[in-house]
Amino acid sequence: MGSPDESGRLRNAAGVRCQTDIDADGRYGWRVVAQNGRVVAVSATAFTSYERCRASFEEVCRQHAVLTGGVQHTQENNGWMWVVRNEAGQRTIVSARSYERYSTCRAAYARFRDLLRELGESGEVPWSGS
Repeated sequence: MGSPDESGRLRNAAGVRCQTDIDADGRYGWRVVAQNGRVVAVSATAFTSYERCRASFEEVCRQHAVLTGGVQHTQENNGWMWVVRNEAGQRTIVSARSYERYSTCRAAYARFRDLLRELGESGEVPWSGS
């Protein structure tokens, strides 16, 4: 997993795109969208500039090896969510949805970490229009 396929593209990153959003307060956030159109991850913080927002995701991709995280209960219900934390322990990435089963959430977290590693090692983030 994570090796280039016969076309030279990374397997987990194939079809993935990253987008930026702006909220009602004028702050920016990013999201990772799978090939099927489902949002799989979002930024845990908002940024004051478009440039800082994009730079933040590119930085977490490069720093993938030192990031920590895991699966935890959601605050709203009995579901599960995954979280990625930076070296300082701050939440930087969260799952875009909650999961009913721990095992499903854990598998989604592992797939996202593989994707993050691939993006970091490739040095190219597939940004698309928002």
